[in-house]
Amino acid sequence: MRLKHAVLPFTFLLIAACSGEEQSEIANIAPGDVAIRLPEAFAATAATREANERFGANLPIDEQCDFEDARRGFIAAIEDGVINDADGRVVWDQARYHFLDGDAPATVNPSLWRQAKLNSIHGLFEVTDRVYQLRGYDLSVMTAIRGETGWILIDPMLTKETAAAALALLQRELGPRPVTAVLFTHSHGDHFGGVRGVISDDEVAAGAVRIIAPEGFSESAISENVLAGNAMARRAGFQFGNDLPAGPAGQVDSGIGKALSSGVVGFMRPTETVNETGARLVIDGVEFVFINAPDTEAPAEFMFYLPQFRALHTAELATGTMHNVLTLRGAKVRDALAWSKRLDEALAMFGDKSDVVLASHNWPTWGADNVRTYLEHQRDAYRFVHDQTMRLANAGYTMHEIADMIGEPQFMAEDFSTRGYYGTVNHNAKATYQRYFGWWDGNPANLNPHPPEEQAKRFVELAGGADAMIANASAAYEKGDYRWVATLMNHLVFAEPKNKTARAFLAGAYEQLGFQSESSIWRNYYLAAAMELRDGVKKDDAVNIANRDFVQAIPSADYFDALAVRVNPEKAKRDHVVNFSFDDTQEIFGIRIENGIAVQKQASHYDDATIVVHLKRADLDEITLGDATFQGKLARGAIKVDGNPLEFVQFLQTHDQFDLWFDVVSP
Repeated sequence: MRLKHAVLPFTFLLIAACSGEEQSEIANIAPGDVAIRLPEAFAATAATREANERFGANLPIDEQCDFEDARRGFIAAIEDGVINDADGRVVWDQARYHFLDGDAPATVNPSLWRQAKLNSIHGLFEVTDRVYQLRGYDLSVMTAIRGETGWILIDPMLTKETAAAALALLQRELGPRPVTAVLFTHSHGDHFGGVRGVISDDEVAAGAVRIIAPEGFSESAISENVLAGNAMARRAGFQFGNDLPAGPAGQVDSGIGKALSSGVVGFMRPTETVNETGARLVIDGVEFVFINAPDTEAPAEFMFYLPQFRALHTAELATGTMHNVLTLRGAKVRDALAWSKRLDEALAMFGDKSDVVLASHNWPTWGADNVRTYLEHQRDAYRFVHDQTMRLANAGYTMHEIADMIGEPQFMAEDFSTRGYYGTVNHNAKATYQRYFGWWDGNPANLNPHPPEEQAKRFVELAGGADAMIANASAAYEKGDYRWVATLMNHLVFAEPKNKTARAFLAGAYEQLGFQSESSIWRNYYLAAAMELRDGVKKDDAVNIANRDFVQAIPSADYFDALAVRVNPEKAKRDHVVNFSFDDTQEIFGIRIENGIAVQKQASHYDDATIVVHLKRADLDEITLGDATFQGKLARGAIKVDGNPLEFVQFLQTHDQFDLWFDVVSP
């Protein structure tokens, strides 16, 4: 699959001036009382400049230890940091971040600017004897361990091209050796998607390469994107700023790395799995001791310790930032308490036995004392979010109140590895609340409100019309109260989508909020939203979220579950009972659509089916990938129908076709 962008599956955002301003001071300004001046695009306001200066003044921004660690052990780099695919198309470009020099501009939070500079350091690095990392060539980091006969690779990046280029750099600098094993630490695509750039199916089939992953890896890797993939992919574009230009007023970082690469994403099933803490494996002569960590940062994940090298690899449970308890792209809420406990387990088992801790993002930390402190602070960051959210919730505070009240412990103000460059205390507290209490805050007024467009029309009427709302927004914008501007103008845009002034103010507010964000993904989301408000949704037909390896790996039963969420009750006015027989896999399924609901019968047919569809599972894969259609396969005879073929077409027509480019920031 070729993608323009590979799509997958903080503390606080500092808001200038708003904490001292009461909304009542600007609530009753008449349109004629305010000179409306539209926000200037791509420039920081005085309020944002002052907010970022204050933010930086409260942190040891000039501290150099992280820069020393990020450069430690440097061996060589890919020239200019540019990687091309076989057709010469650029799939990775570190050169576009050359602007990251000197002090932070007013358009970037100084703490995020510092992280962005650190993540721009790229190349092949020696971590310790026989352990190396390739950093800065994808969102994730690939670790290489020299075994007795070849290379053991950990987390081969997101795409085939970046993983292959990283391996080529390793082989060039340290000598050609075969890849003898690949470990996937967890089930997120940026840790296994580049596997086909480092090994082949033939090597695995011949037993020349072991693929080792945590138990449940394949199911988790596939399922996360099957049912929710379209919406998740759309939101991921905002989270990573896929369409934002790199620059001081655009995309600068992703917190755990620079960005997503844009090559070919692959998938291979593991040849063996690890299912318990304390499990030991000898891989190409190197002993690994595992800490199983399911349902933490990913549904299937492990960390591991290398006794021979006194090195602890924490996968993505402990990286150089606070992570997401709930990622902005959307996912199932993670368990902050379990996350903290698994890190405590790693600390107890290996904290006094490790001279270095490394991960699948960012850079390592060296020194026994530093390792312990790093693990303690990472552990405590997630425990703080969990415990303080629950303390405040049990005192009666709601999700949004907690997010504004929770604060941060002192160590987070001093330890950059816990800063909110990716996840934030703010949205992680909301996620923790959601995990325990769900979407509702308990206030009956919020139990069944009008949907956004209907609510927006009523707010506009209540405010005295669009002009009055714009006058209020203009006054709030001048005061630096961008959160309130965003609230006001979001209502107006949803009531009047073509109101250019409302869109301009909403885009301006989002932009200033982005410029002030310490979190890269908050920044990316805000700036991408501003861009869409100004320029509209730029639909790119070249982007395709279907992936051949994933599609072929989806169990047929899961495929029919995914098909079921496309059934539109308005189109399913009549019932359908259809049996499917896959000639190549010998699988059979029955699908009944009744009352607008599809019910699947596995491993058997419905006796009252009116048609039976004979096809190959491979045909279904081609259709899913967009390489063919049901109608085309029918016409060519690749699909055969016992019964009336027109009825099968009517069955298909009850299913919606999802549009990746649905509106997000406007109705």
